Amino acid sequence: MPRPLRLEFEDAFYHVMSRGRGRQTVFHGPEYYHAFLDCLTQAHERFAAEIHAYCLMGNHYHLLVKTPLANLSRVMRHINGVYTQRYNRLKHTDGPLFRGRYKAIVVDADAYLLQVTRYIHRNPIETKGPLVKSLEHYPWSSYPAYLGKAGAPAWLKRELAYQMLGKRERYAGYKAFIEQGVDDETQQFYTKSHLASVIGAPAFRERLLEKAAQQDDIKAAVAMHGRPPIGRIVNATAKAYKVTVTSITQPQQGIKQANKPRKYAMYIGQQVGYRLRELADAFAVAHVGTISHALTQVRQLLEAEPRLAKQLEQVRRGAW
Repeated sequence: MPRPLRLEFEDAFYHVMSRGRGRQTVFHGPEYYHAFLDCLTQAHERFAAEIHAYCLMGNHYHLLVKTPLANLSRVMRHINGVYTQRYNRLKHTDGPLFRGRYKAIVVDADAYLLQVTRYIHRNPIETKGPLVKSLEHYPWSSYPAYLGKAGAPAWLKRELAYQMLGKRERYAGYKAFIEQGVDDETQQFYTKSHLASVIGAPAFRERLLEKAAQQDDIKAAVAMHGRPPIGRIVNATAKAYKVTVTSITQPQQGIKQANKPRKYAMYIGQQVGYRLRELADAFAVAHVGTISHALTQVRQLLEAEPRLAKQLEQVRRGAW
């Protein structure tokens, strides 16, 4: 049976959930939680993901994610993939960690953002055996930061929730909202045996249907034509950085200079699925080690220059 379409569009909000295989524990202690939070930091810096709420439980997690670049699949591939690698190193094991695909529910933020943050933040006390007596004492969710009792990382976006509440005392107002408990409508939505892929008003669902139809056409084109040709990646990169195509495709002669657009094109090629040997051939490089070194340099630049991730994502999208 084919997988359902993963609807991705600019500035979309998603409630993302992922559970360990066989309900196994995925967070065994502080070093595991911190490793996961570092993955969220990288997802923000590299792919411009915004996290509006999170809660990390023993065998699963919840995120409320906004994707300005319409790239949820790429964001989640990084988060789950990199965390699995770090988990395996910490646990001295190997193999997959999470159960199948993550679940992503498109959220009508205008109508349901507050309710979804409340559902996420109340997880530690909504279990059969509450993990804490007071939610603000659970350290592995964004709730303490929402109350001003813990520092908020750069990728945690709280302002929208505060604005929607419209309270002068933002911390006290949000705490009072959470303590009201999950409302009946939201509770009924999440207790169904098969979760719907959208939580939103009827008009919002109608707009999503239109977007889905458009995206289905795009998916069909990708399935037919595969990854974009290297030439299109090169052209999109040259256009974005106002350089010649030759300066990207051919190694520089003479004085060695930092040809960043050339390395960016290599990086984008690797991101869409080209192997190192294919990239070496396309960029007239004799050894794959040269490509690997260039990719490492771009990753280092991404760590130092958060804006670069958004630029490269736009170039990548322009190559399709």
